[in-house]
Amino acid sequence: MTADEKLRLAHLLDTTGDYLRDGFRLPRAEYGFTDDGELPPEASAPNAAVPDAVSVPGSSDTLDGIAAEIGACTGCALQGERKNAVPGEGAARPLVMIIGEGPGADEDASGRPFVGKAGQLLDKMLASVGLSREKNCFIANVVKCRPPNNRDPLPEEMGPCSRFLARQITLLNPKIILCVGRISAQALLKTGASMGSLRGSFKPYQLTDDLVIPLLSTYHPSAILRDESYKRPSWEDLKLLRQRLMELDSNYALEAGEGGR
Repeated sequence: MTADEKLRLAHLLDTTGDYLRDGFRLPRAEYGFTDDGELPPEASAPNAAVPDAVSVPGSSDTLDGIAAEIGACTGCALQGERKNAVPGEGAARPLVMIIGEGPGADEDASGRPFVGKAGQLLDKMLASVGLSREKNCFIANVVKCRPPNNRDPLPEEMGPCSRFLARQITLLNPKIILCVGRISAQALLKTGASMGSLRGSFKPYQLTDDLVIPLLSTYHPSAILRDESYKRPSWEDLKLLRQRLMELDSNYALEAGEGGR
């Protein structure tokens, strides 16, 4: 059996197990299959360099590795229409991981998350509480490819991407997750509740027995652009985010000081 055949079989078994469990993939070491009769890479290149990338102790996952898998993914029909997959971007050790719904036209064209008008507003919202994608946030989406006409992603589209998102969250281990929009909040919290009932307080997001992260939901920037009545509740959510960060991270509290109140 070839290494590729072994890998496809292993991924099929992994995906089946993930689906039967809860739809989320736990971190796994990368498989080191070789063609039958072939020496493994470690035997032929014992001094091969280790990539300089953020990784989880005991795991071979890296941000770049996950991004490469996302770029090659053919797990749902969205991949057939995309120009670029959008894995996400930001700080490797973020205070906050922002999770949206999915890429739009600008994001599909650039391969970067939240770069259109909604993204520009998101950057301003984050800056108002001392956050940015360059310094202390990582921004991603529930689905990594653009749904046609920016429609809501379907369950069969979110399913394959959920394993990538779970691995990113585990790897990044943010102090807080901020879900922007109903779709991402419902997906992570596994609920059908409305945004009005989801926002305004932190909910525990439990990815594994050992990883529970406070999660805050707020309105998507595109919703705020359509309806200015969402501005005030969104600002209230950002103040909650800021207050919790001040409690969780002394460096953030020191930098934020009184100037961000």
